[in-house]
Amino acid sequence: MNRVNILAFLATISVLLGLTTNVNAAYGMQKVAYHVNYDDAKRQTGALRNIQNHINAVGEDKLDLRVIMHGKGLSMLLLPDEAENTKLKNGNANDKQQSTISHLKSQGVAFKVCANTLRGKKIQIDQLYDADESDIVPSGVAEVAHLQGRGFSYLKP
Repeated sequence: MNRVNILAFLATISVLLGLTTNVNAAYGMQKVAYHVNYDDAKRQTGALRNIQNHINAVGEDKLDLRVIMHGKGLSMLLLPDEAENTKLKNGNANDKQQSTISHLKSQGVAFKVCANTLRGKKIQIDQLYDADESDIVPSGVAEVAHLQGRGFSYLKP
């Protein structure tokens, strides 16, 4: 590679890096509520992928991102071996899903669980992957409405 080609290559890299930085900076701080109330494992995996893409684009330090689950959406965290003991058909929190959820949590994503669904579907908190009492909200739909009232954008992937 001659000197002109090297300089052109370095200039191109600099522009690309600059564009990436400007795109991320352009988004600013975001507050987002992802709403999950469906049992489809592929759709849930897609939602988790959307969340990671969102983090990648905006930056974890510029996001207050929450996943609110109620109804059949609790299957996202339900351990597969625990499904038969509940009123949900499926436990979608297999090893791969658990790894994805752990990675998202390490980036600041909060997963919120509906207390009404826990009671109605006869699910104990220890049947859910990496969930504890602090993750429980009184009502999933009320939590979504509350967050929207506090300026959170609503997304239902």
